[in-house]
Amino acid sequence: MMAGTLRVRRSQGALSGALLVLLGIWGALIPFVGPYFHYAYTPGRAWDATASRMWLEVLPGVVTLIGGVVVLVSRFRPAAVFAAWLATLAGAWFAVGHLIGAAWTSIPSAGNPVGGVPRAAMEQLGYFTGLGVVIVFVGALVLGRFTVIATGDKTGGAHGAPADRAAARGGTSTTEPVPAGATSATQAVRRVTARTTAMVPVFRGKQRGAPTNAAAGRAAAEADIAAGQAQ
Repeated sequence: MMAGTLRVRRSQGALSGALLVLLGIWGALIPFVGPYFHYAYTPGRAWDATASRMWLEVLPGVVTLIGGVVVLVSRFRPAAVFAAWLATLAGAWFAVGHLIGAAWTSIPSAGNPVGGVPRAAMEQLGYFTGLGVVIVFVGALVLGRFTVIATGDKTGGAHGAPADRAAARGGTSTTEPVPAGATSATQAVRRVTARTTAMVPVFRGKQRGAPTNAAAGRAAAEADIAAGQAQ
């Protein structure tokens, strides 16, 4: 049971993982391509690998990208949770790293927005604060999705055995063991009963259970055999 809960469907983190990948690519590349569109921090030069860009933008962007890829492709729950934590921490660094860099001399400063007041606000949001908040939000969604174990995860979901899925739906198995000393007539009754039982519908509105269906199928099979012997 515990081993089954560690496995998840790959599609469970597909959307969140893809969002983290896109956000990581944006965070890591926007300082290098933003100056082409006059959307930049000082120095406003494209493809200028300064220390501030590497520490405050490229590093958290790459970490977010890696975390998103793991969430996107992993079917191992602990790995996805660890990757979501990494992406969440990277988003937090996007949001507050430039403030720490401005206060501490050991960390390079992010510089200043190159545009006017409206554009400076957009640059602040797109480069650091807004981007970090969105990454933290998506990472929190991934953590909530992967740390809560659903009922389908406990029972094995679609990967369970066919007999288990039939029992969970209220059905019965279509095969029955035949004793070694059974006669041919008994074997024929059991085979016809198994096939007939599988075709008898279960009326859930009237709460007809498996024993009722099995009895009806067995009676129909015996009647068919008796009619054949009479002929």
